[in-house]
Amino acid sequence: MIIQLPHFRYLSFHFLIIGFIAMPFSSRSQTPELSSLHELKKLSVEELMNIEVTSVSKRPERLIEAASAIQVITREDIQRSAATTVPEALRLSSNLQVTQLNSRHWIISSRGFNNIFANKLLVMIDGRTVYSPLFAGVFWDAQNVLLEDVDRIEIISGPGGTLWGTNAVNGVINIITRNSKNTQGIFVSGTYGSALKKQAEARYGGSIGSKLSYRVYGQYSDRNETALSNGNDDTDKWRQGQGGFQIDWDPSDADVISLQGNFYGGKEHDTPNLLSIDGQNLMGKWSHTFSERSGIIIQAYADRTWRHDITIDDELETYDIDFQHHYIASKRHNLVWGMGYRFMNDESWNNTQYVGFLPADRKMSLFSSFIQDEITVIPERLKFTIGSKLQHTNFTGFEVQPSARIAWTPKKQHTLWSAVSRAVRAPSRIDVDYHIPAYIVPPDQPSVAGGPNFVSEKLIAYELGYRVHPTHLFSLSLATF
Repeated sequence: MIIQLPHFRYLSFHFLIIGFIAMPFSSRSQTPELSSLHELKKLSVEELMNIEVTSVSKRPERLIEAASAIQVITREDIQRSAATTVPEALRLSSNLQVTQLNSRHWIISSRGFNNIFANKLLVMIDGRTVYSPLFAGVFWDAQNVLLEDVDRIEIISGPGGTLWGTNAVNGVINIITRNSKNTQGIFVSGTYGSALKKQAEARYGGSIGSKLSYRVYGQYSDRNETALSNGNDDTDKWRQGQGGFQIDWDPSDADVISLQGNFYGGKEHDTPNLLSIDGQNLMGKWSHTFSERSGIIIQAYADRTWRHDITIDDELETYDIDFQHHYIASKRHNLVWGMGYRFMNDESWNNTQYVGFLPADRKMSLFSSFIQDEITVIPERLKFTIGSKLQHTNFTGFEVQPSARIAWTPKKQHTLWSAVSRAVRAPSRIDVDYHIPAYIVPPDQPSVAGGPNFVSEKLIAYELGYRVHPTHLFSLSLATF
């Protein structure tokens, strides 16, 4: 519900109530790996309370103590559903608005502002950001993850800019896949139907010794047109193939190294045109534990994605490196800090005199650093978390995104928390570089034109939440833009 008042651009009150029956175990994670529903039923209340999530604090913490409106879609939830794509799986979360625009395009947001250019939700796959700087949103048709390999999907409602940076305004989606140790053997799946004409998936996992494991996979899907309101078929059928691998290596008790890569390509119909997409990505991660009190994570990835659309061709290359250090300074201070750099090269073709991006090519750099301290006020009862992220972008320079959270756990199954946060939605190329007409604009002809003076959207959010058991959450949010 959005109420407009003279003192605020937007004022939104958001109530999120997770049903006791509708989602009986929607916030379970797999720590440790659970191979069947029979094993799930054996879990005690204490084991359920010890479920860990990582998206709230960039380190493992018990879900019941997380001072955030977070839900988790588990592997079991996805297997019990009829989901065949990531957007369909996200429908299992009650803190998202998921709309299917046509056969291949989806609109997904959290806490409102859901439209065709939804641009306030940060989406990651194993820590790799998949939003496009072309419009600061996500091309969901290109995120064709093999659902059998998904361990869990963590979904945060509300700002997460302190840890995750720009565009984490309405929320954060973190899709986490399984370690290849847990995907050994052969998996084959096939589907045939009307909307989903055919789909085939195959994966093989193996190991070399006791320290190294791997998996390779491939999948193909062919989807039919959707139906229009007049009964005719739309012209939006599409097909896509994807493959990839993952290697996990534990060279010592203190080190964990992983390497994964994916490639995909597809054809999408839009009469009278045949559109194309393809892409590749490669990501490596190294985790090193110095002691029980200190450890680091270094992650780097390269990502290329290309789209041939009706009005424009766009190729984006992304190179990203992140460093994170977790350090328990004392019994009361639990610190996590880090820094990162991202370089993006975006090239747009087929600009016409009517519409286009100017300049056609744009090189963008993003520098970031963050720090967060969890302060224990009363052991196992009261903690206070404060932190901030500092980022520098080509479009707006430096942006600061601080937050403060307090969580009170009166007893094991109850957590009351409150937070105030600032988050930023940085300009994208469609904000700054998009022009209609693109080249010749007579003085008497109206036009649409971006420009360097486009400023970031800034959000200040006030949140209050109460979690009873991992499966039941009540939250209230007041946000001002």
